Amino acid sequence: MHLNLSRGERAFRILAVAGLSFASLAAFLPFILILVSSLSSEQSLIKNGYSFWPAEWSFYAYTYMASQAKTILRAYAVSIGVTAAGTGAGVLMAAMLAYPMASSRFIFRNQLSFLVFFTMIFSGGIVPSYMMYARILHINNTYLALVVPNYLMGAFNVLLVRNYYAHNIPQACIEAARMDGASEARICFRMAIPLSVPVLATIGTFSGLAYWNDWINAFYYVDKPQFYGIQNLLIRMMNNIQFLTSSANSAITGGITLQLPSNGIRMSMAVIGILPIVLVYPFLQKYLMRGVIMGAVKG
Repeated sequence: MHLNLSRGERAFRILAVAGLSFASLAAFLPFILILVSSLSSEQSLIKNGYSFWPAEWSFYAYTYMASQAKTILRAYAVSIGVTAAGTGAGVLMAAMLAYPMASSRFIFRNQLSFLVFFTMIFSGGIVPSYMMYARILHINNTYLALVVPNYLMGAFNVLLVRNYYAHNIPQACIEAARMDGASEARICFRMAIPLSVPVLATIGTFSGLAYWNDWINAFYYVDKPQFYGIQNLLIRMMNNIQFLTSSANSAITGGITLQLPSNGIRMSMAVIGILPIVLVYPFLQKYLMRGVIMGAVKG
């Protein structure tokens, strides 16, 4: 459809497209730099620094990562499982808790909203949380240690879903369902949740990113390699390389310095860590934008 735009409107659109294109390119360039650096030889990185077109190509970093394929695939499986379980449980719990907070028939909705909001301002702290999970609940070296602490359900997500329920689900439909004899649980699971896909996809994206990038939970509660996710594994591999480099240099005399390919491997680790998110995020972007706008602006 052809639009009759004035000269000022056309100029604004051109400037807007140019500005957004420049911003998108600026956001995308670091990923290109990481990828190219991971394909550069260690000597060229040391001599010339990071660039978008290296002086010498090398696949040694990915060859080294391929030699650790079994361990990396196991860590991928742990991260995918933890991310899927934690995100699914967190979204479901947030959707269920937000429903009574948005219902006008629940007389304690204000008190419940205050308790949820209170957790955004105050927390128990690291030491009491660790004592509760490790000494009382005994979740050390279990998959629960990777799912439950810190990320399972956030107050911000609950409030986002509550605002969406309150302003985007027609109350007339809910009242009609009640008149037909539907219980509150049935209304929640058969009407409210299916109509809230945008905001649920939004908080699911937030939660999934947090779980995928998490290494704190495993750092606190896990010391067995079979429970390491991809982020913890990559961090420990990088620490091992740095230890080998420092140990080898300490053992060499005569002013000769040994250079292991730590820079290229660091970049290849970053590529491996962010690749699944880069592949999945475009499919969730439209839900993310709709969920944030509808769940937050109208709240």
